[in-house]
Order: sequence, then structure tokens, then C-alpha cells
Amino acid sequence: MRAEIARRGLDIDVDSAGTGRWHIGEAPDPRAIAIAKDNGVDIGEQVARQVTRQDFGKFDHIVALDGPVLADLRAMVPADARAELSLFFEHLEGRKGEDVADPYYGGVEGFAVTWADVSTGAAALADKLQD
Repeated sequence: MRAEIARRGLDIDVDSAGTGRWHIGEAPDPRAIAIAKDNGVDIGEQVARQVTRQDFGKFDHIVALDGPVLADLRAMVPADARAELSLFFEHLEGRKGEDVADPYYGGVEGFAVTWADVSTGAAALADKLQD
């Protein structure tokens, strides 16, 4: 998403966080780093963090990659939240209601498929944010 926003020259703050604690402080999976690099994007310096209560007031949109994460986010929403929650593929025609495939337990091929999916979805989401 950051690469898509930068490519368009938009002034939009993009961040990434998970709902679980298990990878806090870690770099992305080496397979994800490799696929991103193959596509001209450096994600090697990113560090995992957990969603915080403050995120719901800091960001206008919080986008989940799958239904279970969206459910976790909805359970965390504070009463004073300004962020609009959505599922990533709600922003891509023909994919509404679908989850982004988690390639973690497969091979590098799954990371390539997920990269293609999130790149296409990022462009669609950027279109909506740009309007």
C-alpha cells in the first residue's frame, strides 16, 4: 500500500499492524521480503507491531486482510473511534467478502500470489482514497 500511495504522489499515512502479539518487533517473513524486492519494494526495515487503541483515533481507515482479523478489530473498537473498518477486498470489484490468502505455511509461490492480490487491491483502495 505504501508503494502504491508513493507511486501516485498521495499524502496518506500508511501503517501496518497485527491484532496478535506473536510477531511484535520482528521483521517480515524472508519470503515476503524477497517477493517485495522482486517487485521493486523494500520492506526489509519494517517491524511488526500490534494494533493499539490509539490507532482507532489516529487513522481514518483500518483495513483487515481477512474476516477473523476484522472481527478482532471490531471487538477492539473504542467508543470514540474515528477509523472506518473494512475488509481489504471490499475495495476491489469482484472480490468483495474474500480474504487475502495467508501464504505463511506454504512455499514462496503463495507469497507471489498474495503479492499480486494485495497489489491489485492496493490500487483499488488507492483509487477510492484518491476520490
